[in-house]
Amino acid sequence: MKQPILGVTMGDPAGVGPEIIARAAAEAAVRSASRPVVVGAASTMSAALALVSSPLTLHAVKRVADCRWADGTLEVLDLANVDMASLPRAAVSAAAGKAAYDYVERAVTLAQAREIHGIVTAPINKEALAAAGMPHTGHTEILARLSNTADFAMLLMGHDLRVIHVTTHVALRRVPELVTRERVLKTIRLAQTTMLGLGRRDARIAVAGLNPHAGEDGLFGDEEKTAIAPAIEAARAEGMTVIGPLPADTLFSRARGGEFDIVVAMYHDQGHIPVKTVGFTYDEASKRWTGLSGVNVTVGLPFLRVSVDHGTAFDRAWKGIANPESMIEAIDVAVRMLAAQ
Repeated sequence: MKQPILGVTMGDPAGVGPEIIARAAAEAAVRSASRPVVVGAASTMSAALALVSSPLTLHAVKRVADCRWADGTLEVLDLANVDMASLPRAAVSAAAGKAAYDYVERAVTLAQAREIHGIVTAPINKEALAAAGMPHTGHTEILARLSNTADFAMLLMGHDLRVIHVTTHVALRRVPELVTRERVLKTIRLAQTTMLGLGRRDARIAVAGLNPHAGEDGLFGDEEKTAIAPAIEAARAEGMTVIGPLPADTLFSRARGGEFDIVVAMYHDQGHIPVKTVGFTYDEASKRWTGLSGVNVTVGLPFLRVSVDHGTAFDRAWKGIANPESMIEAIDVAVRMLAAQ
């Protein structure tokens, strides 16, 4: 697919989303490989372009069909739902949470209507969503509900790691009850689907244990015996190459070294910490993130969705210092995944 149309949701307007989009959209690699249209608010993106002294000129439209993608312009599908004069910047607010939800909702509609080829999302803020009365905790759950998707999972991709999650935004105390044979098997299947989409028919799927030392034969918990191992056996019976359950403390290093192609993690931090440790770099001297490599893909949706792998970063928002690396990488991954379809 030559230069796919990507709907780039602006994210929480009080966060770093507008700035990282403004910076990423000016990159030659982004402009040559894709046709991005920001699903957001023209007033916010205008302020972000000025903040970073962008060479781009904003072109606001009401329909994707009206986009020009001319040299030196940034296309913005303007929902006009933010008052930048009164919106608290770099802070949680119901107004920002509602606006961010509106962008996601519109992008899903555009994807379902095939007006865009895929969605790339800037970060939203869970507290702001809650303040706006939204019932879901994050992008993954919102996208699944809006598209009526039952089987979905969060996939992180960064450097040499691909990690898909059995559970995501739930309290840690709830994880054991959610790690069932059916849920683990579903996630293994989604891992296989992911690798097929990347052109790998012979993918080696590694499955992490839930407990320390993968349960140590029941000494530290029995979820490995009652749920994870049975799911692995069922996946093998379906013809997949699945290894595990393996102790998580060494599994990710083995995967990074090339032994496995994708890892199935049992809960949010088990998968997020290794990916972000490898991809994120913070420099205390400059008080800045000097590396933010890593993207988030929602697997199982009827359309492609790729996201940055960081949050709204209110401590850095609207200061002109936000790092666009993850946004640039998310757009690149979206282009490559669409090309492989």
